[in-house]
Amino acid sequence: IAAPALVLPTAAQQALARCLQTGEPAAADIATLFAARGADALQVCAAADALRREANGDVVGYVVNRNITYTNVCGHRCQFCAFARGRRHESLRGPSYEFDLAEIVRRAVEAHGRGATEVCIQGGIHPGYDGGHYLDIVRAVKAAAPDVHVHAFSPQEVTQGARTLGLPVVEFLRSLRAAGLGSLPGTAAEILHDEVRRQICPDKIDTAQWLAVVEAAHEAGLPTTATIMFGHVEHAGHWAAHLLALRRLQARTGGFTEFVPLPFVAAETPMFRQGRSRSGPTLREAVLMHAVARIVLHRYIDHIQASWVKMGPQGMRICLGAGADDYGGTLMDESISRAAGAGHGQWLQPQAIESLIVDAGRIPVQRSTLYQPVRTVAASAAAPRIVSLIEHA
Repeated sequence: IAAPALVLPTAAQQALARCLQTGEPAAADIATLFAARGADALQVCAAADALRREANGDVVGYVVNRNITYTNVCGHRCQFCAFARGRRHESLRGPSYEFDLAEIVRRAVEAHGRGATEVCIQGGIHPGYDGGHYLDIVRAVKAAAPDVHVHAFSPQEVTQGARTLGLPVVEFLRSLRAAGLGSLPGTAAEILHDEVRRQICPDKIDTAQWLAVVEAAHEAGLPTTATIMFGHVEHAGHWAAHLLALRRLQARTGGFTEFVPLPFVAAETPMFRQGRSRSGPTLREAVLMHAVARIVLHRYIDHIQASWVKMGPQGMRICLGAGADDYGGTLMDESISRAAGAGHGQWLQPQAIESLIVDAGRIPVQRSTLYQPVRTVAASAAAPRIVSLIEHA
């Protein structure tokens, strides 16, 4: 009688087993997980989903917020950006704009009247703005809407503000906090690897500077999010380096509230229109980014947020079965992804988000910016099981 054939674990299965052990995963193993396909990819997603349940149960959070993008004038020339306008962007379409303080305040007050607990305030790096202007924005919004959490200014904006005032970054951050700033968006991260940054944003802060600003924010008592913008010129090794950099920083500070993967929206961006980038990640890659992030960041960053603006309803449903536990914000106004060619809208009503979460078999929780519950909605016992389509991605 012939002996049964020995079925050896695949490279992805071996890498997954090692990544699930205690200790920092190897970059090579993380890259192998990103390359998983078919049954291996489903296994990675299932492992991530189990870790999601361990960390957060079956709740899925969202925040009622408004994006206030106060200017599209920018002195930088990021190759992935279709939003910036101004002197160095003559070839891009559409007019430039700047909101004055009164308009920023009007939008914040209007958002509060619609039930928003947060305003997210960011803009281009306007060459005429200094740190005093950023401080004025925070003070004005908090004076008019004191109950609203101000989540504002990327590490790039913080760097600009500190430089123009001649202050150390941590001192400028303390001034922002004293003015009423509650937290920072961890945008401008793109890919935390200078090999990539030299291609896509050579005149922005580099990897070490981004990490230093975020660490200073945590030191100043300001939590931040963390992001990655992926699917353009980089590869899985860069993704692994990015996740490990975030994990190491979080081990030191504990200041990250969530990790937000942002699939590259290519259509109107300079580097795609000039044939120098991919058209964005595949669905398989986008879903695996959420799953692998959950595995690498488990016990470090508890919340993995999927972006409905980037992923759309079907993509969000799949991500909720692959490690994600947060739906992001209602946004009310979203202009940056829309300018690049995203087509999933710029505002989701809370009831719509709750319905989508319940339909995925999860429990919606309206949360604050810092993940305190505001309101919980009971999930339907008959809600359908999440069906993963990743094997067809």
